[in-house]
Amino acid sequence: MTSSAAPPGIRLGLRENWPQFSLLVLVNAFVGGMVGLERTVVPLIGSEEFKISSTTIVVSFIVSFGVVKALANLVSGHFADIYGRKHMLILGWLVGLPVPFMIAWAPSWGWVIAANALLGINQGFAWSMTVIMKVDLVGPKSRGLAVGLNEFAGYLSVGVTAFLTGYIAQRYGLRPEPFYLGIVYAVLGLALSVLLVRDTRQHVALEISRHAAGTETLGFWQVFRRTSFGDRNLFAASQAGLVNNLNDGMSWGIFPLFFAGFGLGVERIGILKAVYPAVWGVFQTVTGPLSDRWGRKGLIVAGMWVQAGGLLLTACTESFGWWLLASVVLGLGTAMVYPTLIASVSDASHPSWRARSLSVYRFWRDLGYAIGALAAGIMTDLFGASWAIAAIGALTLGSGTVVAVLMKESRE
Repeated sequence: MTSSAAPPGIRLGLRENWPQFSLLVLVNAFVGGMVGLERTVVPLIGSEEFKISSTTIVVSFIVSFGVVKALANLVSGHFADIYGRKHMLILGWLVGLPVPFMIAWAPSWGWVIAANALLGINQGFAWSMTVIMKVDLVGPKSRGLAVGLNEFAGYLSVGVTAFLTGYIAQRYGLRPEPFYLGIVYAVLGLALSVLLVRDTRQHVALEISRHAAGTETLGFWQVFRRTSFGDRNLFAASQAGLVNNLNDGMSWGIFPLFFAGFGLGVERIGILKAVYPAVWGVFQTVTGPLSDRWGRKGLIVAGMWVQAGGLLLTACTESFGWWLLASVVLGLGTAMVYPTLIASVSDASHPSWRARSLSVYRFWRDLGYAIGALAAGIMTDLFGASWAIAAIGALTLGSGTVVAVLMKESRE
């Protein structure tokens, strides 16, 4: 990373940097809202407006999103080290601006798939930068708290927006009214990023100067190999992240169709789709700081197993009440896992290449969206949605076991 020594006045810590930290929390709420636009409504647009009968084709918009977001994640940390975090954040918002317009007035399903490719770039750059910048600001002692607050803002916004779009769609139709929210999110997110956000590379320079191991120079592919499989903690985190988003991608694409198949209306589907990310978002404010105190491994293992329980409960029941409970359980499990995995990757990475390591982790994690949606779509077409959901639940259980076997606590 090319950056000069930190000037006087630059300090690490949440209290010392709370104005910028709070601003980044708000910005990430708008980033999360862009994804929340799609959680309830878009699968139903495919099946009801475009009359697509194949579940695999309906979830193709998640495949395009997941693949493109994973690739954007992979390069975002590298570009952030070269060009600065703020520039990458602004780029993410510029690419995301057309997304709500394209989906709201799409003349064909191909437009929705293309919009989700742009949304993948938006999320890969904008969400990655808000995570990286918060970790830069707080330093090593409060990473779990920083990530927990970041993901709280993003996923609470996903949940609230999923509910609002379902509510609006029930009253005004699936398009275009629910997507007016996205236009507001994109404009405000871009404006705040351009006018008020400040870059954090000087905070990284300060942390490097204090790091006991000194500067550790690694090239991009060296970081990729170490994060993917060269370090047991980083490998354990990467595979768990992939499976976590694999089951999230499945729930994104399959759950609305699964619930609709039992006669649920779009508003009640919106409630179920909102509860999961809302619980996930809120409880990250607890689980992130807890991981700073208790350690990362136990929360990750338990969280993956709790997620598996929520998925199996969904697959084995046929009523709104049970599905609501399963959504709460799934949200709790994900809250235990999500910020803790990012903090564990930060723990195992030197500050000079931490942004790139987080980007590689997020590459594998968000590739899970595409794998989960595609696998679940194929299984649903062949065996039915209940079998697809149960199979992904079993895989999630196995992933938690891998973390239990391989990961070691390694915190500063």
